[in-house]
Amino acid sequence: MKSFIKNYRSSLILLTAIIIGGIAGVVFGEKTSVIQPLGDLFLNLMFTIIVPLVFFSIASAIANMSGMKRLGKIMGSIVLVFLTTAALAAVIGFIGTTIVNPLEGTDTTAIKELMENSSPEEAIEEVSFFSQLVSTVTVSDFPELFSRSNMLQLIVFSVLIGLSTALVGEKARPITEFLTAGTAVMMKVVKIVMFYAPIGLGAYFAAIIGQLGPQILEGYARTFILYLVLALIYYFGFFTLYAFIAGGKDGVKLFWKNALTPSITAIATCSSAASIPVNLESVKKMGVPKDIAETVIPLGANTHKDGSVFGGVLKIVFLFSLFGKDMTSISSILSILAVAFLVGAVMGAIPGGGMIGEMLILSVFGFPVEVLPIIAVISTIIDAPATLLNSTGNTVCAMLVTRLVEGKNWLKQAFVKENSAV
Repeated sequence: MKSFIKNYRSSLILLTAIIIGGIAGVVFGEKTSVIQPLGDLFLNLMFTIIVPLVFFSIASAIANMSGMKRLGKIMGSIVLVFLTTAALAAVIGFIGTTIVNPLEGTDTTAIKELMENSSPEEAIEEVSFFSQLVSTVTVSDFPELFSRSNMLQLIVFSVLIGLSTALVGEKARPITEFLTAGTAVMMKVVKIVMFYAPIGLGAYFAAIIGQLGPQILEGYARTFILYLVLALIYYFGFFTLYAFIAGGKDGVKLFWKNALTPSITAIATCSSAASIPVNLESVKKMGVPKDIAETVIPLGANTHKDGSVFGGVLKIVFLFSLFGKDMTSISSILSILAVAFLVGAVMGAIPGGGMIGEMLILSVFGFPVEVLPIIAVISTIIDAPATLLNSTGNTVCAMLVTRLVEGKNWLKQAFVKENSAV
């Protein structure tokens, strides 16, 4: 209970700091630029740790897959379920933004001026599609991976390292332990830096509002309301659909009978990682076998976040609207969906852990790093409902994976085993 209160209090403090910063920006206007260095300090700290954090977290998650039972079938089912539900979440999120654009009618002149005054981007030559694809996922020299501008390339490299470590097996156990320890250390570094987040993010947000004007606050309100509506539709509608696909009417009853505790825990802690123990206990009550439960829930906490996919779509559309970028072309729509999907996969399983995904958005679409606080605020205001979808969604995904691995009669077999054990 103490950890629940502590995590919830941290999110509340951060939200309060952002609100105070917003009010200061409205009241004092451009004078708030005097406290921007406090925000710059926070951003520089996050920029410094982002590369090792991404590498260790992703490589470690994949490297630790080597000891799983029935690895092939279970992992294949997990990949199918995670990809399908995350892709569906991305499409639903984008449809929502086409119905209600959070920044419709907002004057974006100020943000365009801010972009012009920021560090100029290097000119990009015209290249073929395949050449662009190669440069998007790889770099020509190893040191280039250490730049925050090459986030997607770093993710690809991290996946290769993690996969290779898992395939080598026992001989690579020291590497696996190193990656696991590295992840723990980097997560601790993030937590330490986040103690300063209320001051840093509040100061930067005050400066941003001072430059852009209070009209952007209306966009945040619309974003939160839109997200809440999408979250409720997905939570009650699509989770029920997934449970029905997994186990029919009995599956729906069993899911909702055991979904309350994981849901409350997710909202209270705002942390997928903190919800893992409760989720494990709940999915076992749903009849999910132990090996599937202990694979889906921890892995899902790091790599499957439908709520973060929704958030990714809203953040990208928010920035597209601010900068007046086209969102109607097929290529734009596909890129928004793809990056939002990736954001759901790379978000850290800790409160405020959306920084990795936000840096990925800026890197892929070429937005200036100065606008990072703009979408960081979105992460804060949607934190609780996003964690609800992220965490509780893994419980119903565990049912879907069990349906694929054990067959359509898995629920009856689970009840037979339970009765025989009694």
